[in-house]
Amino acid sequence: MPPEGHITRFAPSPTGPLHLGHAYSALIAASHSRQGQFLLRIEDIDRSRCKPAFEAQIYDDLRWLGLDWPAPVMRQSDRMPAYRAALQKLAGLGVLYPCSCTRGDVRAAMSAPQEGAPVIGPDGLVYPGTCRGRGMAQAGAKDALRLDMRRALSLAGPVAFVESGPLRGGTQRLDPDQMIANIGDVVLARRDMGTSYHLSVVVDDAAQNITEVTRGADLFDATAIHALLQILLELPRPTYWHHDLIRDEHGKRLAKRDDARAIATYRAAGASPADIRAMVNL
Repeated sequence: MPPEGHITRFAPSPTGPLHLGHAYSALIAASHSRQGQFLLRIEDIDRSRCKPAFEAQIYDDLRWLGLDWPAPVMRQSDRMPAYRAALQKLAGLGVLYPCSCTRGDVRAAMSAPQEGAPVIGPDGLVYPGTCRGRGMAQAGAKDALRLDMRRALSLAGPVAFVESGPLRGGTQRLDPDQMIANIGDVVLARRDMGTSYHLSVVVDDAAQNITEVTRGADLFDATAIHALLQILLELPRPTYWHHDLIRDEHGKRLAKRDDARAIATYRAAGASPADIRAMVNL
């Protein structure tokens, strides 16, 4: 169990109803805050999918579960200046480049016979480096911005993070060659958002003084990206607690489109907060 004084957070995206997996993650984070703080953050950078009704439901469901948090709640849509400042710092280090490739372009490049089997990383298909030679002076309004992983690692030195959860405890020392091969040049600013999950989560965790990040095991591999960005941006480095995923009876992980497992559905059927805790084995 983390020491007293921890600052933890739950950071959902208002793109659908919260389900049992969200309840599990939020309840663990809140329990770990002990005499510290449990914070709520709304990750709403995907403005095309985020809806006010879903955000309102997040607040309602979490309060019904018995959770509380300080106001005002941080919302990522209010924090674009902070993300732009982080991108400027990374550009000054020479680790960013503009990319005009669409997802279709990447798929086509990776399906070429000479490329072999495509590698899937925490950000999807590992980018083949098509635009890597472009400088920031060539960036257009419709370009994404990618991290030059090899150059970033050469500047950062050893990359590691501390995992305090039950799945893989201890210091996780990351192999730079594996990061280049299996993660690659991830997108840090998407053309339709001006930022990305990887960039915003790192900047926001630092801004909120988060000491422990609690989240699902599906994000374990992405933590290598976040640890690297923390070094490059000279930000504090929290510990991580990656927990098991809540799955349905067929072993499939829950998704927001799975309304049958939504907290609101169970509430409407008469479930209590204690019932939800029992369902997720807390």
